[in-house]
Amino acid sequence: MKSQQFSMPLGNGSLVIEVGKLAQLANGSATVRYGDTMILATATMSKQSRPGIDFLPLMVNYQEKFYASGRIKSSRFIKRETRPSDEKVLMARVADRTYRPLFPKGCHRDIQVMLTTLSYDEENEHDMIATIAGSVALSVSDIPFEGPTATVRVGLINGELVLNPTVEARKKSDLDLIVSSDLHNVIMIEAGANEVPEEKMLEAIAFGKKWGQKIAQFIKEVQDQVGKPKVELEPVSKNETLAAYVKENYADKILKALFEKTGKLERYDYFRQVADEIRTHFADDANVAADLEQVGGMVDKLVKDTVRRNILENDKRIGGRAMDEIRPITIEAGLIPRTHGSALFQRGETQGLTTCTLGAPGDAQIIDGIEGETKKHYFHHYNFPPFSVGETSNRLMTGNREIGHGSLAERALIPVLPSHEEFAYTIRTVTEILASNGSSSMAATCGSSLALMDAGVPLKKPVAGVAMGLMTDYDNPSNYRILTDLQDEEDMGGDMDFKVTGTDAGITAIQMDIKLKGLPDPIFEEALMSAKKGRLFILSEMNKVLSASRAEMSPFAPRLLQLMVNPEKIRFIIGPGGEMINKIISECGVESIDIDDDGLVIITSKSGPAGEKALAWVQSIVADPEVGKTYLNCKVTKVLEFGAIVEFMPGKEGMVHVSEIADTFVKDVSTLVKEGQMVNVKLLAIDAAQGRFKLSMKGIEQPAQ
Repeated sequence: MKSQQFSMPLGNGSLVIEVGKLAQLANGSATVRYGDTMILATATMSKQSRPGIDFLPLMVNYQEKFYASGRIKSSRFIKRETRPSDEKVLMARVADRTYRPLFPKGCHRDIQVMLTTLSYDEENEHDMIATIAGSVALSVSDIPFEGPTATVRVGLINGELVLNPTVEARKKSDLDLIVSSDLHNVIMIEAGANEVPEEKMLEAIAFGKKWGQKIAQFIKEVQDQVGKPKVELEPVSKNETLAAYVKENYADKILKALFEKTGKLERYDYFRQVADEIRTHFADDANVAADLEQVGGMVDKLVKDTVRRNILENDKRIGGRAMDEIRPITIEAGLIPRTHGSALFQRGETQGLTTCTLGAPGDAQIIDGIEGETKKHYFHHYNFPPFSVGETSNRLMTGNREIGHGSLAERALIPVLPSHEEFAYTIRTVTEILASNGSSSMAATCGSSLALMDAGVPLKKPVAGVAMGLMTDYDNPSNYRILTDLQDEEDMGGDMDFKVTGTDAGITAIQMDIKLKGLPDPIFEEALMSAKKGRLFILSEMNKVLSASRAEMSPFAPRLLQLMVNPEKIRFIIGPGGEMINKIISECGVESIDIDDDGLVIITSKSGPAGEKALAWVQSIVADPEVGKTYLNCKVTKVLEFGAIVEFMPGKEGMVHVSEIADTFVKDVSTLVKEGQMVNVKLLAIDAAQGRFKLSMKGIEQPAQ
């Protein structure tokens, strides 16, 4: 294909798309540039579906190249780019959730979108440009993508909405909102917010949607000019005899099970029994036996259709819950004896155990990316072991889902955490999902808030979260129901998973995924206000157990002692090769001593006396010389004919003249003092102009030699 460029004005610059120049053997490829940030996106699709695949195997990979910002990876041993950082995994998830709803049902071919940062100007964020680039690659390809989509970031700075704020501007923003939309509707939302009210959030989403639609229209014009004809997918084969039998014989039984079998595992066991019965029934039927692998999918579809129909026609959910009813909640705080903070949050069958650990400032996580090195002083880790859903698995490493859910709970709490200047600890929360039946990330959010307060971290306010769902009548879109507090079949068989976290004052985080091809604005607005009602109810339940941070921290948590020193004196605390600081840590028995470039010294200790001892030592090192003060155990560094040079403070030496060594006449200095000897001296005078100090040993008791 001949290289072609297209451009549209955007903000203070131009969004430039180039097609046909790079990666020409992919099904679709494009570069997208804004400023000097440039992304290469490729989209490829397998020639046919893999046997046994009944879902969309979409893979989105986000690749940061350090050369994009003119950097070499800081690791001494590994210079090649390795596994993407959590931040880049999250960026890939944003792109995945944007594209996924816009593939036709029955598309079971492997599709891979690769987003590669070629250039980063450290001003225009590469994540939004990358997600747009992926949409371009899919749109101009022959892959049956029903886009285009566009993704924008919206900030809220001094009360004003800002499109795609720069890196520096984002630091001042009360909102970090990502909105993906197609030509008509919102597709995906991701947000972190500083207690932004629902009304302002709706305004920001509308603002982002408006700009996203303009970009999507631009991509559509590019597609119309250079796009390939879309591949026609082979229809998914279905054994009609088998499908009819399942529906006729098990529809009523499935409906009954959904309301009589109260436990998730009990229902799932029954559904498996149904599938086994059907396979046994047709085992000897030659016309059906070859298609028995379809039974599981047919039973699953019948379950989902039954859940949807009963909600839409009878306003009745699994277990008989009302549309806005939240499952029973139980909460316990401070249940783990040696952790610094802990909480158990259970809603229905979903159970999350969250712990909080307080560490030294030096325990902060260092992130090395194309943006440079950054530090995180608060991080949340989410674990989803297989036993939480009653299964076994050999996949025990952290997956993208765990990273995504952990990030959502982390983002939800950041706005209410004290600043690092106010509370210098490094904070880690960990949620172990011990049982899961929907909304586990919201259990992690609520549990994190409780565990932090249990640890004595001075949160500004408690935070809670709730997951909202949607069931729509596909034949009559005006007939829909919004569901509060999603659970199993409602989540997997529904049209939306919309998570909202916040305080009693406003929203702190949003994550929305949909399975529809866009979400009409009225539905979204109704869902957001219903989420507020649900969130406030959960907050009220949490407040019954723990409504504010504990006044005292756990006795097992380390204590921090802080001291501001002149930055020019930092080198005396550290000493040559770290000799002095390591000596203080070792001899005083403290955990660590962290020193910032601005002179903030933080001593971390599990023992109060040990910390005080180390603090006094540091204070003595950085103290200014005082005339008339006696300094003990000072080292003689040099002996001269007319006196001795003594280091009376770290990095400060003074002269003890021969006449000030003793009360009697001293003929030979070396007969009374030796190099390396420890002596006690008094500071007599300071010659500021010459930087000299006059010391005396006269009349002062000396240490035994």
